[in-house]
Amino acid sequence: MDSDTSAAYQLAPVQFSRLTRRGILLGLSLPQLIALAIAVLTVVISLYLAGASGIAWTSPIWATAAAIAAIPIGGRKIVEWVPILSRWLWRAAHGQLTYRRRIVKPRPAGTLALPGDAAPLREWNDPESGAVMIHDPHTQTLTAVVAVSHPAFALLDPGEQHRRVAGWGRVLAGACRSGRIARLQVTERTLPDSGTGLAEWWERHGIEDDSWASSTYRDLIERAGPAGERHATTISLSLDLRAASRQVRTSGGGMRGAATVLRQEMTALTGALRAADLIVGGWLAADELASILRTAYDPAVGVELDRHPTVGRVLDAAGPVAVAESWDRLRSDSAFHAVLWISEWPRSQVYPGFLSPLVFTTGVLRTVSLHYLPVRADQAARDLRKKKTELISDAHQRRRIGQIEDAGSSAEYADVLQQEADLTAGHGVLRTTGLICVTAPTIGDLDAAVSTIEQAAIQASCEVRRLVGQQAQAFTAAALPLSRSV
Repeated sequence: MDSDTSAAYQLAPVQFSRLTRRGILLGLSLPQLIALAIAVLTVVISLYLAGASGIAWTSPIWATAAAIAAIPIGGRKIVEWVPILSRWLWRAAHGQLTYRRRIVKPRPAGTLALPGDAAPLREWNDPESGAVMIHDPHTQTLTAVVAVSHPAFALLDPGEQHRRVAGWGRVLAGACRSGRIARLQVTERTLPDSGTGLAEWWERHGIEDDSWASSTYRDLIERAGPAGERHATTISLSLDLRAASRQVRTSGGGMRGAATVLRQEMTALTGALRAADLIVGGWLAADELASILRTAYDPAVGVELDRHPTVGRVLDAAGPVAVAESWDRLRSDSAFHAVLWISEWPRSQVYPGFLSPLVFTTGVLRTVSLHYLPVRADQAARDLRKKKTELISDAHQRRRIGQIEDAGSSAEYADVLQQEADLTAGHGVLRTTGLICVTAPTIGDLDAAVSTIEQAAIQASCEVRRLVGQQAQAFTAAALPLSRSV
């Protein structure tokens, strides 16, 4: 009986699909094809006009074009760096790499005082739920944030872990079936602990009798509290206003109608989270979200904000005072930041909780953000059929030219077949992106912390890459629970 029960609740391993790297033709991307086309045309034209001497004279052109299409640097071909570098130089020439808050110039009412492409974000305080909703007029989304807590997953028995994993799967499946959710963002961050929680516990349960044990315990709390770390988890729910336009009009239109539709999704998500045995702490109000934004840009002030809960809780003033973006890092107020992208999930089978080395890294201030983009069932079916057709066509083309079939293409085709089978069985399809924002007070500490996170990612069977040329935009997506994209 016991053996049957343990076998029934044995924790099953999971396997991720490979990151798609297919190109337009024979695995070549559009920039590569353009560069190779320039090289071929140069050779043909020079050969037609001047013969072999023309090929020699034009060799710098066609050789350079062929080289930038074939030579990789940092995991990308040289030609694929051209748009990134061009955009970076354009932003540098127009002074868009630095941000200084204009103290004497008031900002438009209702905005969040954030730099860069997050400047148009506006707040909407919902009187029904008491939550603050963030409206993005460009992407047409409305976002609410809920705080959640959970017991230590690694300390649970396999049966309970299996049940919780299945519950979280139902949460994500519900997001796919809705058709109105643009994005789900799960953010898990570490913060310096001010020791307020320990002090409050000692005030409630401690015995102040001036004994040696009491004095020693009180001194230990005072010293260990500020040196510790605490974890905070939030889930951001983003409503697609375009997909929900009919329901918004039915609910009265405008921001009130959008807020009504978002409240319906919030209620459904709250029920699904509780069914998954997650403790829902409530949807964040304006002052709570302001504290998160402020500590993301200025982590040094986080301890003081915890000790003085009535200070620094205004959302329209929670943005940074100054931001300076470099090629591979970002500086804001009192810290340096670097954003890493989880470019490769585990290729072999892993058990739930494989991200424990990243989540439980000590001594590093970091934020792990997982972005889930639900895909409608009909769109997912079309995408899978298109991928399947392209893979079969590429395999046929490789056989025609005598190219050997590689194991990567076969594994990608098997992933497509598995996704098609899961979709047919009624499961949802989500596109997942993982970002890690590492924070440190100095550049030296930042490089050391990034190295620690990279080693932790290796232990988690993941591959991370440091984003370059887009650190400011990546920071808003990784460190802020606003459902921003990169």
